[in-house]
Amino acid sequence: MYCWVKKDMVPSVARQMVREYIYAYSAMAPQTEDCFSMIVPHCNTEAMNCFLSQLSAQYENYKIVLLLDKAGWHISKNLRLADNILLLHLPPYSPELNPVELLWREIRRKYFHNKIFNSLDQVEDTLSTALADYHQHPIDVQRLAKGFLFQ
Repeated sequence: MYCWVKKDMVPSVARQMVREYIYAYSAMAPQTEDCFSMIVPHCNTEAMNCFLSQLSAQYENYKIVLLLDKAGWHISKNLRLADNILLLHLPPYSPELNPVELLWREIRRKYFHNKIFNSLDQVEDTLSTALADYHQHPIDVQRLAKGFLFQ
């Protein structure tokens, strides 16, 4: 924060800006128009394991190939992979190759652009609403991922 004060004065700030975070894990399946998400308070290997476990259980009759960047929790030696999940790591600096990045871009644009939230709970509620909209409208998932359909 910047402000103008007289040379002989010491500026004071009424309160400190504190940043809080919330994280979402998501996977999109362009072929089936499905979107699976989980909102968590941390972004780490433990949360990733929880996401992978729930994803595997939800789609137990499918073989899942997840496209991921090489974030620490995506390449951890402590990841527990189910038999129906295969991780495919993308080259560095190539988010455009991951369809779920389109989901994040759309959610930021439609639900978070130029908005101020008074609490992390409001952020979580907005994120939940955004993800639920995509989960309930498969055609939007297909529209986002249309360039990623594999034949």
